Amino acid sequence: MICARSPLRNPVGVLLHDCLLLRHTITSNGSTIAERRTHRRATPLSSSGVTSVWRYVKSAPLTYSWLVLLLTTTIIQHSIPAHRLQALLQKESTNLHHLASDPIRVLFQSLLWIDGKYWWPYLLVFTLFLAPAERWLGQLRWLLAGLACHVGATYLSEGYLYWRIQEAVSSPRLIDARDIGVSYFVVGIVGVLTYHIPPRWRWLYVAAALVVFGVSLAVKRDFTQLGHFSALLLGLACYPLTRIRRREPAAA
Repeated sequence: MICARSPLRNPVGVLLHDCLLLRHTITSNGSTIAERRTHRRATPLSSSGVTSVWRYVKSAPLTYSWLVLLLTTTIIQHSIPAHRLQALLQKESTNLHHLASDPIRVLFQSLLWIDGKYWWPYLLVFTLFLAPAERWLGQLRWLLAGLACHVGATYLSEGYLYWRIQEAVSSPRLIDARDIGVSYFVVGIVGVLTYHIPPRWRWLYVAAALVVFGVSLAVKRDFTQLGHFSALLLGLACYPLTRIRRREPAAA
């Protein structure tokens, strides 16, 4: 038979248990005071971090709603056959053919797809650039600036491609080239965000952006890189949208 062990039958264990529960304090005159130590319960993980993240997400609703939409379309991209994906993206491209026949549709729908396989880099880029810009400018001015850069850079880059085709430098097949993605919008906001950078870092930020996109244009020399560089310049030209008008106090 197995019986429950009584604490009285193990006096050593009782003494060790009591000693572990005592907190010894040495007073100024050298005497020791033993106080019983209370048990501490493990505190649950604080939800302040999650709350802070959610509050930040809610402060930039357009940015993160767009990210969710891009996540959905990226899942679609990975779930359909390659030939259907190619046809779908071709249909949504802002190429010369579509800009001539159905510009409004493709200018909008091309923003709903990513030009790549992975969605997570867009989460980083949107959080670093688009979300701070939306929090600073507000939803309306953020949207106006981004769309202006997206539309302007699209027409500038496709106009350059059209000129190259007319000059027989590029193939006429590029009239139906695939051109989708959010990059012109994003790069334009990168340019606009210049005016939110502290003045002592502003010129360094501008120089870094110009070097990155300027070198890319110099190396590749294609219409997409021209679109990126144009979007950056258009973003810098959106300075009037960044000016915050303060209301004058009403006269008494």
